[in-house]
Amino acid sequence: MSWFAALRDTAKTGLTVDFSLTNPRRSLRAAVAAALVIFPTMAIYGPAHAASAAMGAFIAGVATFQRSFRPRASLALVAGAGLGASTFLGYVAVGIPGAFPVLLALWAFGAGMAWAVSPTAGVVAANTLAVMMVVVQLPVSVSAALGHALLCSVGGGVQALVVTLWPIDSWRAQRDALADIYAGLGDYARNLRQDPVAHVDPEPFIVARQAARLTPRQARRRPPELRGLRTIAEQVRPALAALADPRVGAAAEGPERDRAREVLAAAADVLDALARAIRTGEAVRLPRDTPGLALARPGTGEDLLRGGARRSARRLSGLLGRAADRLDRQDRGTVPARPGTGLRRPPLVKVVPGALATVGRQLHQHSAIFHHAVRMSAVVTSAYLAARLLGIEHGYWAPMASAMVMRPDFAQTFSRGVARIAGTAVGVLLSTAVVQAFDPNDWVLAALAVASMGLSYMMLSTGYALLTAAISSYVVFLLGLQPGDPVRLAIDRVAMTLLGGAVALGAYALFPTWQTARLPERLAEWLAAAGRYAAAVFTAYGEPAGGRAEQDVRAALLDVRESRSEMLAALDRAEVEPVRHFAKVPELSRKQFDRARAAVGMLDRSVVLLEAHLPGEDSLLLPGAAAFGEELRDATAIAAAAILLGQDVDFSMLRDAHRTWDYLLAALPRDDRIDVTRAGARLVMQALTELEKAVRTRPQTAREEPVPSSA
Repeated sequence: MSWFAALRDTAKTGLTVDFSLTNPRRSLRAAVAAALVIFPTMAIYGPAHAASAAMGAFIAGVATFQRSFRPRASLALVAGAGLGASTFLGYVAVGIPGAFPVLLALWAFGAGMAWAVSPTAGVVAANTLAVMMVVVQLPVSVSAALGHALLCSVGGGVQALVVTLWPIDSWRAQRDALADIYAGLGDYARNLRQDPVAHVDPEPFIVARQAARLTPRQARRRPPELRGLRTIAEQVRPALAALADPRVGAAAEGPERDRAREVLAAAADVLDALARAIRTGEAVRLPRDTPGLALARPGTGEDLLRGGARRSARRLSGLLGRAADRLDRQDRGTVPARPGTGLRRPPLVKVVPGALATVGRQLHQHSAIFHHAVRMSAVVTSAYLAARLLGIEHGYWAPMASAMVMRPDFAQTFSRGVARIAGTAVGVLLSTAVVQAFDPNDWVLAALAVASMGLSYMMLSTGYALLTAAISSYVVFLLGLQPGDPVRLAIDRVAMTLLGGAVALGAYALFPTWQTARLPERLAEWLAAAGRYAAAVFTAYGEPAGGRAEQDVRAALLDVRESRSEMLAALDRAEVEPVRHFAKVPELSRKQFDRARAAVGMLDRSVVLLEAHLPGEDSLLLPGAAAFGEELRDATAIAAAAILLGQDVDFSMLRDAHRTWDYLLAALPRDDRIDVTRAGARLVMQALTELEKAVRTRPQTAREEPVPSSA
């Protein structure tokens, strides 16, 4: 993609608006919380302190809208505390010659590294950086600085209190995350009717697992219908795949395939009904004709499915029946609450060591997060120093705009840059026109600032351009509480925003972090995770189910799902970048990467088919399965390292191990499960062979024929 096309597409994305994502009730709640802070502070301490309180309340309110399954009150408290700390340190440092630029550089670096924890942490940290540059412009003493910092923290505390006392859509995010799994599985079942090897979107599963992490107190208050259904959904996915795939399930053509399509269609309808019941909290209403839930029993002559297909269909029928029965009984209140169920999530305080460790792992020169932190620190500090040296009165708006625009990837940085420039210009001009036309007093300005906050909250998910316009209006009204010419303030803000946005975009262009160059690394991580997943499944075939082996399968599945999701996200970001080179692995072309990605996807899906037939505790264990799994784990780990080093991948030793194991299975008495296992293992080896061919960097040398000795 050319630079012109990349800039055009990112600019279009930044200016896109979607009003369906607004949330008026939550926006009103956040605005009311801000008003509860601003007006009393203004009445007691005056406009200057009200400005600090407004900053704290606004940013804390923004934190409660970020995508996170932690309590919103906790996010507001953390944001308020961060704002208080940044404000106080900024006030102290600005009075010491040369200290504030150093603090600014360090804080900007830390804000950039916060993206390693989560996007929520990155956004909140960037906001604390922006607020620091705004509030330190007020000349105060150290004691007064402490008061301003406390007011910022109070703003976060009030937001947390209002969120607690005025709950809106409790457990809505968790319900939606769980319902999205079942809705996605319904679409997956329909796709399998036409494409037996279709892929399922892993993102809903990842989000639902994040939503399922609860503290003990949350687990006690969790609605009954959110218990146990995620585990059932995890088991439905391989059952669907195993039924549809002709290599281990129903035949590719004929009556058996027609019957499989009927079962998949019925399963899709049932999954949709389950999704609706979970999302709304109402009773589950299953469709009347559900052959997927009432498969004919063996010997009736009505069920045309055989072997692995029949086993998969029965398992699918049982899982869907369990889910429907669970929802039905929970709706009648007959299921007792079990506080101990679900994933355990530690309190927010205990997460800090893990978060610091996550940040520490990104402190190396090849990390995209580290590049982003260095870039942000350099750009923000340089813009601030340039504004001070040039004597620009409101020059701090330039580094503030740079801090809010910059993101770890090209697409977000450039789309937000364009949107911020456009939104700032519109918002500042409109709000300045209002101030000039009506000359409102301080109380009216405060009310307009609160109204702009509410509008900003409304626009948080609608579009960054509209959000920036609302924030710019809020800042203009807030600064109107300070002495100065509003027209001059507006001109300076627009000019400095243009400058800060241009500097941020230019810095990214000169010091980029291309996702395209990191695609081979993501591919290698996915391959290694897929190898561990395959090894765990084969080990489960050779060990009693329900023990450690089953837990290993679940953990490995989560890892491979995360790795695949990260690679797909990186691929989406790479598609809009104006480059097509692999800087880290120059031997690997884009065509080779695409072929290798398809091969790893085939490996991943082949293991899913095997997972659908994991043996029960009383099932016959397969000899040699665990040993083959160990060989597979080691071989894929070595292959992942070879991809990163630009070397050839060689699975010849694994082929020998598979050939030996396959001969061992062939000697056992004939059994449907053994046939499925052998077919699945062959699919795994076929995928690895395709991967071997895809990443081959050197031509294969022909084997030398033995030269017969002359008599």
